[in-house]
Amino acid sequence: MGALLDRLAGKKIAVCVGSGGVGKTTVAAAIGLHRAAAGAKVLVCTIDPARRLANALGLEALGNVESHVPDHKFREAGLAPRGQLFAMMLDVKRTWDDVVARHAPDRSRRERIYQNRIYKQLSSALAGSQEYMAMEKLYELATERDYDLVVLDTPPTAHALDFLDAPDRVLDFLGNDTARALLVPAGRAGLRLFQLGGTYVVKTLARFTGADVLHDLGDFMANFAGMYEGFKDRAAAVRELLGQPQVGFVLVSSAAPRSVDDALFFHERLHAEGMPIAGAVANRVTTGLWDGAFLPTGIELAAALGDDADLAERLAITLAEHEVLARADAREVARLFAAVGEGSVTVPRLETDVHDLAGLSRLAESL
Repeated sequence: MGALLDRLAGKKIAVCVGSGGVGKTTVAAAIGLHRAAAGAKVLVCTIDPARRLANALGLEALGNVESHVPDHKFREAGLAPRGQLFAMMLDVKRTWDDVVARHAPDRSRRERIYQNRIYKQLSSALAGSQEYMAMEKLYELATERDYDLVVLDTPPTAHALDFLDAPDRVLDFLGNDTARALLVPAGRAGLRLFQLGGTYVVKTLARFTGADVLHDLGDFMANFAGMYEGFKDRAAAVRELLGQPQVGFVLVSSAAPRSVDDALFFHERLHAEGMPIAGAVANRVTTGLWDGAFLPTGIELAAALGDDADLAERLAITLAEHEVLARADAREVARLFAAVGEGSVTVPRLETDVHDLAGLSRLAESL
């Protein structure tokens, strides 16, 4: 872990990325705790719907505002950090509302957008919204707050590349020229949709979506007119921020081949876009128990166990199966580390889940 933490020492932003289920939330919290222990003011932001971060930090719940981890929680865990640790959980809908409020020209326009059914879907269920708002919130925290380090636990995704691609997909939807040509108001005479209400195209669309949906979409496009460039400029600023030397991406993977494949794809994409990679964490790795060239036989184990042949045989089988898993994990970890290079660390599979500050501290040490 020392190598990775050394490479993150001067960073203002750490972004933990990888496919779902590899322990990004726990690694992000451990990185934040380590930096806070050294005297920094740190915020860990999670998008994990399982809310494990709140439990690990000893908090009842997390919301869209920063929560300070109280000093007595550290004392109960036998810790005495010199800095401060904060945590929050991204509320996608509320972050969308904040972004609209920032760009809407007046209160009336803002309220019409809030009440629109298309907007309600966009801000809560549209694919990519979570990832887009994660980047938006990261930019806000990094540029408008006074944290020494912001650690972002990125959304769990089916494929790691979704984190970078999703914001562009959302912006493509918001700025779709075809939809605008059909639905955005023609001057002040009302929606062109209703001017063309008898056309074949509109009748066909209405048959599949319903006239109410088209009306809502047209109303959304009309109210959103003039705001798209602001969204686009902000997204460009976020992308520029992520390429700065003060940022460090941490690839988190298990030793499963598919998880390593995702991490390698993400590494290639980040490298191609010039984004700084701090290192990789191979998490929950099965480590070998036997250093010898040959595993002991049941007979050899029986001699050490007081001639309990049955126990010795079962132990020999278990040890052999464990070593097969350990060698398989070692091959995958080597494949990952060969690509990433410096800052790569292995976290062995732990006996229990990390569920409190003491466990996070132990994880930080093993990193």
